[in-house]
Amino acid sequence: MLLVTGCGPATAATGQPAPARVAPTGAYAVGVRTFTVDARSARPLPVTVWYPTRGGAAVADGRFPVVLYSHGLHSLPESHAGLTTRWAAAGFVVAAPAYPHTRRGAARFSRADVRHQPADAWRVIRHLVRLDARGADPLAGHLDVGRMAAAGHSAGGFTTAGMFTSGRSARLRAGIVLAGGGMAGSFAGPAAPVLFVHGTDDRIVPPSVGRAGYDRTTGPAAFLSVLGQGHGEYLIPGRRGFDPVLATTVDFLRWTLYGDPAAARRLPDSARSPGVTRYESRLTS
Repeated sequence: MLLVTGCGPATAATGQPAPARVAPTGAYAVGVRTFTVDARSARPLPVTVWYPTRGGAAVADGRFPVVLYSHGLHSLPESHAGLTTRWAAAGFVVAAPAYPHTRRGAARFSRADVRHQPADAWRVIRHLVRLDARGADPLAGHLDVGRMAAAGHSAGGFTTAGMFTSGRSARLRAGIVLAGGGMAGSFAGPAAPVLFVHGTDDRIVPPSVGRAGYDRTTGPAAFLSVLGQGHGEYLIPGRRGFDPVLATTVDFLRWTLYGDPAAARRLPDSARSPGVTRYESRLTS
């Protein structure tokens, strides 16, 4: 399956979390594949992967940073394709697991199982590292496994925060928490840039929860408020707030994973849309 997608114009910040590279500025076509991690275990993880192509099914030439994307309660990876395909079009491989007890259609749904999901996400990361070294796999040699970010919406945002614990792998360089907040032990260990995105009228996860996570971070962080928006309408293409959220997240990933200084400079302009968003930043130069 191929999707032809466009990367919205990204138009800031400062910082140097990764050695400088120039991120792709055009839009790739996007391929998609699925596989299951630990299929015979008690917690099998179906994974959807979106990746850049030049057209056709083959991965585009080069190595691409990886984004691990976590869905929310009663959701699925494909529900977030409006955002994840555009990240892939911008030059990232996006891997999204379907969590065993919080995904839509789970045989035994359990909200409490979110606390186990950061470990699940790390299993996916370890699988991708092995896959990159597996010569026969189509993604082998195309995954920049030293430059990874975690991102997620709602319960997936909490899952993302829960990956930033002390003793974590240095592969994880940045995080994006969409309508989520912190977990016990999150934002510990080496500082990493984290971008929070939250609707100011979110009644499912109040903005104060995201704000508390933002306040707990010890390293570079930014907070993008989507004015008058609820729990995630701004993640749907064509809806109010989607364009600045897309532009901000793409430039944040270009900065943190490619180390692209031009993306860093664009970040404040990407994030600020009068009457639509409000942007605060503790990203440092």
